[in-house]
Amino acid sequence: MTIRLLGRTEIRRLAKEIDFRPRKSFGQNFVHDANTVRRIVSASGIHRTDHVLEVGPGLGSLTLALLDRGAQVTAVEIDPLLARQLPATIADHSHSEINRLSVLNRDILTLMPGDLTDQPTALVANLPYNVAVPALLHLLAEFPTIRTVMVMVQAEVAERLAAEPGGKDYGVPSAKVRFYGNVRRHGMVSPTVFWPIPRVYSGLVRIDRYETSPWPTDEAFRDEVFNLIDIGFAQRRKTSRNAFADWAGSGNESAERLLAASIDPSRRGETLAIADFVRLLQRSNEAALEAGKQQEQVRVT
Repeated sequence: MTIRLLGRTEIRRLAKEIDFRPRKSFGQNFVHDANTVRRIVSASGIHRTDHVLEVGPGLGSLTLALLDRGAQVTAVEIDPLLARQLPATIADHSHSEINRLSVLNRDILTLMPGDLTDQPTALVANLPYNVAVPALLHLLAEFPTIRTVMVMVQAEVAERLAAEPGGKDYGVPSAKVRFYGNVRRHGMVSPTVFWPIPRVYSGLVRIDRYETSPWPTDEAFRDEVFNLIDIGFAQRRKTSRNAFADWAGSGNESAERLLAASIDPSRRGETLAIADFVRLLQRSNEAALEAGKQQEQVRVT
């Protein structure tokens, strides 16, 4: 059976039938343009063999397009009214595809691997504006099985996520998402394809997780790297020597650690790539380990 995608009129009709009013607190803006959801799904590169995690499915526009691709879909919806309605909408628009859909009424920021029977291989979502970055970082951290991410976010957030070191939009989110994989933009989305119409444009961002990570990915190492990123961007105009002074112990020691990691101490944090932050941590850990060995040798002798 051919899946019927939702249009503007049907979105409004569905909302009226279930007495639903979009809530700003949940960042609820729903896509009603079939070409837009097809574009998102196509750019994601998902296949029939994928298990897609969708965040904030709302009334089901993108959900239907994902199912039309042949993928298995787990939709996580925080709004209980929408979570209850979604299976009925999917069944009404495609009787046979409902078997490939699971719906969870959950806050995405609390979702863990144990909550799912099968682990997702892709994340495709129109992320709520108010939790876009925290949700993205949480899912990348907790679900290493996710290999591909295609998200629609506020245009400003899309620019930050995809920004390169040294640019005005480059910041903490830019560096942290690159801990997991390669990031690139996939164009803009007009506010007119949403209901209600937001005041800003949206942007598409794709993240492809590294096939083989260039660095350790365990939680402890990641937390240490992310701490360095937070320090490096805490005061953007400071030189790295001064920015990392508290972490390193002194201005001189900070400079020595940076030089050991092949980083000019006069560079600012906003120019450091994720590889620089990783290398700084690794060289510092190696130096600390060597210093510990020397102290042990002195103690023994």
